[in-house]
Amino acid sequence: MNHNFFLMGRACENRCVGCGQFALTRQSSHNIITYYVECRREGVPMKRVSIIGSGNVGAHTAFFLVEKGIADVTLFDTKEGIPKGNALDIMEAAPIRTYRTSVRSAESFDEIRGSDVVVLAAGSVRRPGMHRDDLFEENLQVIKQWAKPVKDLAPESTVIVLTEPVDLLTTVFVRESGMKREQVLGVGGILDSTRLVFALSRDIGVSPENVSALVIGRHGSEMIGLARYSCISGIPVLQLMLPEQFESLVNEVRNAGDFIVEMAKRSTAYYAPSAAAAEVADAVCRNTRRILSVSLVLTGEYGIEGIAMSVPAVVGERGVSRIFLPRLSEEQKVQFTRSAEEMLEKIGREFL
Repeated sequence: MNHNFFLMGRACENRCVGCGQFALTRQSSHNIITYYVECRREGVPMKRVSIIGSGNVGAHTAFFLVEKGIADVTLFDTKEGIPKGNALDIMEAAPIRTYRTSVRSAESFDEIRGSDVVVLAAGSVRRPGMHRDDLFEENLQVIKQWAKPVKDLAPESTVIVLTEPVDLLTTVFVRESGMKREQVLGVGGILDSTRLVFALSRDIGVSPENVSALVIGRHGSEMIGLARYSCISGIPVLQLMLPEQFESLVNEVRNAGDFIVEMAKRSTAYYAPSAAAAEVADAVCRNTRRILSVSLVLTGEYGIEGIAMSVPAVVGERGVSRIFLPRLSEEQKVQFTRSAEEMLEKIGREFL
C-alpha cells in the first residue's frame, strides 16, 4: 500500500479516511505538526454519503460531514435548485476551511447508487404546538417513496433516519425496504444522549468532553435517561448530584425539541440532529466501532418485537454489529414496554 504524507496543520484529523491508518505527529517548540496519511491504494475510494432532503437538517448534516473530512457528500432533493445551492454554498467555504472532501448535488435520484451511507432527512418538520407523532401520517409517505429505491440503488449501505417521528419511521423503513435491521439506524438515542451530556456539563460546570450519559427508549418525551450509566470522568453522576436533580435534567432533555420549536416559531431543531447524524456516519465510514445509542428494530431485546427504539450498539462499517442491554429498574422496564406497545399500536393502525 502506498501512502502520501501531507502537512495539514494541528487541526486536521489524524487518520486516513481510505484505510483507517493513523497519521504520524511530531512536536515542535510551538505546536504539534500533524502529517495526514492519505491512502492512495487503488480500489480504496473515499467513502460516500448521500443525503435525501436538502433543507436545514440535510444541509447541516452535509456541512458537519465535510468539516470533519468524513466522506464525499451527495445532496438530493425533489425541490429543484435547493441541493445545488446548498452544495455550492458549503464548497465556497472550502478554501478557508481546507476541506479534503466535497459536497455535490444530484440531478437524479439514481446518483445515490453505491453509497456507503444514506441519510434520510426529507419530510415535514414540526410547527409550534405539534407533537412528533403528528407528523407520522404525512412523513410515512416519504418513507414509502424512498425505502425500496434506496434498497435497489445502495443495498449495502447503512441508512440513517432523521425524519420524525424517528422510531416509527425507522420501523417503517425496515419493513418497506426489506433491508436488515442492522443497516437502518435512527438518531433518537444519540441526540437525546448528547443533549443530556450538555445539560450535565452545564450544571456541574465541567467540559462536555468529560461527561458520558446514556439515554435509551423512544425519542422525545418518553426517553429514559440512565443515571447508573452516566458519569463525569468516571465518577458516577449521582455522587455529584441528587437523583431529583438528574431527573430534572432528563425532563429538560425530553422537552428540548419542543422548547426549540416554540422559541424558533417557524423551525424545528437542526444543528444537534445534524451533528448526531454526522456522528453515526463517521462511525460507519471510518469503522470506529463506537458504542452509540441508536434506534433500530428490536427482535426480542427487553421482550420487544418489531418496533425501533434506541439502545446502545456497536456501530461500524456494516451498521450495527452488537447490541448492549443496560440493566433497567422495574419502573424503567414498564416505561420501555409501554412506549413500545403504543408505537406498535400506531403502526398497526396506520401503517397500511
